[in-house]
Amino acid sequence: MKLAHIINPVKVSAASELGIAQPITFESIRIAKEFAAGKVDVELYTVCFEEDCEIIPAFFTQLPNLMRSVLDLGKFSRPKKYPVLTDVLTALYNAGNPEYLIFTNMDISLMPQFYVTVSEMLKEGFDALLINRRCISTKYKTVAELPLMYSDYGKPHPGFDCFVFKRELLSKFILENICVGVSFSEVALVHNLIAFSEKLKLVDDLHLTFHIGTEVMPPLDPEYYTHNRNEYEQKIYPRLKQHLDIGKFPYSELEFYKRITKWALNPVFRTHQVLELEGKSLGRRLKYKLDELRFSLLSKIK
Repeated sequence: MKLAHIINPVKVSAASELGIAQPITFESIRIAKEFAAGKVDVELYTVCFEEDCEIIPAFFTQLPNLMRSVLDLGKFSRPKKYPVLTDVLTALYNAGNPEYLIFTNMDISLMPQFYVTVSEMLKEGFDALLINRRCISTKYKTVAELPLMYSDYGKPHPGFDCFVFKRELLSKFILENICVGVSFSEVALVHNLIAFSEKLKLVDDLHLTFHIGTEVMPPLDPEYYTHNRNEYEQKIYPRLKQHLDIGKFPYSELEFYKRITKWALNPVFRTHQVLELEGKSLGRRLKYKLDELRFSLLSKIK
């Protein structure tokens, strides 16, 4: 089995939250690949803008630089050069021919056993994995503290920031002009995986990834949030809707009130949309029962 993992580094102040997290992310990925040696074939890739390349460690393969950003797709009063998600994933798709692609956010670090565990789960027949992170203390600041971070079990996080999926699924994805690093990029990816994967697994009970800090909803930049929300609500969801089955959603196996609560509290799921899909599913089940009753009655009439 061959796994190809891509991240999208960005050069920021070393004192910023991301500036602290990125070196830790880099090193955790290197260690996880080393741990997987002889067990899983792992390829590591980065893709970024030219000005960000200098921070990338040599153990990553750097793909051709990104040539456009969200700034090429709209007008913004505060220019921020966010990459387009489709460009990042397409770069990975074109890099080779691995069976599975992995995309993680730049502030997500890996446990050493990450790739080996992912491989074992994929062998069970899943074609996509959503892996939830653990959130650990902000007291950790340096790569030297990685052993302590590994030992910190932290707290669970309800969102999604680690995506594993079969390579061929990417050609079906509907991502429009969603940009990376802003809310709704995860929403778009999660719903595409729900729509197009045959067997999706939510991994929310294992210690495979972690994030420094327990913040659930980071501060929003209204302009870019609005851009991504409009891309999803107006362009992506209307096209995805026909492919979505509420039975494939994470938590759908729970009792009604529990799954509704899970969806309502999770920022990735739009409550009105899951309720609409839930209603359609109920309608189909009722129709099936009525048809069953009708044919049963007909069979008894002689």
